[in-house]
Amino acid sequence: MNEARAAVRYAKAILDLGVENKAIDQVEKDFRKIVATISDSPELKEMLESPVLKGEVKKKALSEIFSGSHAVTEGLISTLVDNKRISILNDVAEKFIILNEARKGQGVAMVTTAVPLSADLEKKILSKVVELTGNESTIENKVDESIIGGFILRVGDLQYDASIANKLSNLKREFTNSL
Repeated sequence: MNEARAAVRYAKAILDLGVENKAIDQVEKDFRKIVATISDSPELKEMLESPVLKGEVKKKALSEIFSGSHAVTEGLISTLVDNKRISILNDVAEKFIILNEARKGQGVAMVTTAVPLSADLEKKILSKVVELTGNESTIENKVDESIIGGFILRVGDLQYDASIANKLSNLKREFTNSL
């Protein structure tokens, strides 16, 4: 199964389980912490994707890192480890946040930049997102120096890539195709 589709399915299941257990706010808080922690730690991301480490080692490390999480969150981590899908934990958390915001009538605009956004620039992006989608949104800024400059804006299923890395890749493809 495609990793993105699997992440959406897990996120929908956790959303339903969180609503059923009346723990949706705690689970969302846990997932925001997971996204922030994994994006801030390349070592953690590498550990999750490592085929060499055993699932039990990963499960133990994650339970220590995210101790105090709700039982629903801990259950997801156990399920992902058992199903050998722990590498998609960050994707599941991101999809869950998006689905939960949509359930609340809000959207989440994920903005990836090479440097952190200033408050002024964040307001401009937020107003543009509201203008384009017609929905209230919140902004999640993810810093990724590998895009060199520019930004990648993702709102729901829509993505706009205005990064320097993408433009260089397109230029390289054009040169390669013209030879």
